[in-house]
Amino acid sequence: MEKRISKIALAMIVFGVASMFMGTSTAMASEDGATAAPEHATFLTTDGARKMGGAIGAGLVIMGGAAGIGRIGGSAVESMARQPEAAGSISSTTIITAAMIEGATLFAVVVGLLAVL
Repeated sequence: MEKRISKIALAMIVFGVASMFMGTSTAMASEDGATAAPEHATFLTTDGARKMGGAIGAGLVIMGGAAGIGRIGGSAVESMARQPEAAGSISSTTIITAAMIEGATLFAVVVGLLAVL
């Protein structure tokens, strides 16, 4: 059931991205029946693409950083459960690594948001 839902969600994402870049109409009919090229048939302008790219990039960076820190925390807890005597060194290494990931994530979010502004 979950595979089916994920396939439907992926299809909807692909359809949404494809429809976003399609023009509003490919040709406009004039009063005499001839077709004329539209002045602006695109949905996404250069400024809009820059802002959307920056916002999507910042969101993806936050999700990646959160996944990395979560993975570090889970592995640290598992390691402490296997070797309780090494808990001190494991927790200090975990904090240092999580801080490095968070610093890189913060830098990437600032760069992404600068593209929006």
